[in-house]
Amino acid sequence: MIRGFFRLIGLLLLACGFVFLVYDGARWVADQSLRFTQFGQFWNDINQSSQQAFRAWVESKAPWLWTSVVKLVLDQPVFAVLGVLGILLLLLFRPRKPLIGYARD
Repeated sequence: MIRGFFRLIGLLLLACGFVFLVYDGARWVADQSLRFTQFGQFWNDINQSSQQAFRAWVESKAPWLWTSVVKLVLDQPVFAVLGVLGILLLLLFRPRKPLIGYARD
């Protein structure tokens, strides 16, 4: 049951990543300039205070983590971040392979 839920979340993240890819592509066709929506900017547009609270929490635990890892992820395009998260969830929670033959219980 939990496996199916996380696979559903992975599919939704993958679909949202595709939506942002189409959005950035449509903006490229309209403006004739290639600009991707950054994940950090998208997070600021949704809820700026949560990003600031997350930054304070990460810097209190490990200050090096913000500059080396989190800031790198926040600078990536939204479609890439959501797509990678969706694919990871789909791979981690994929169904088990059936046994060949039978097993005695």
